[in-house]
Amino acid sequence: MKRFTVGPMTTPKFYGWWNKRVNENIPRPSQEGVRPMEEYLQVVPSKIEIIKQDFEKRNSELGKKIEQLEEEKMHLRLDVDGQNLETKKLRKWKNKTEEDFEERL
Repeated sequence: MKRFTVGPMTTPKFYGWWNKRVNENIPRPSQEGVRPMEEYLQVVPSKIEIIKQDFEKRNSELGKKIEQLEEEKMHLRLDVDGQNLETKKLRKWKNKTEEDFEERL
């Protein structure tokens, strides 16, 4: 603040005020509740963008679930194939033992 005085215009009251002023009487901003500029500049996504993000997340989760189920299906097929092979072996063995038994009689 610049001091502008012209002869008789300065009064003792003015001098008293001038001497009592603190920091040029400029109010300092409070640091309480101050947010960084980045927060003010953040872009808020629209409803459609939020829905799209939710859809993509759900789609990804379902894709992973499908992969797990397909892997489980493959293991189950291998188990079934193994059981079928075992069954065929047992039938052959059973038939062979029955034939041997009939031959002995």
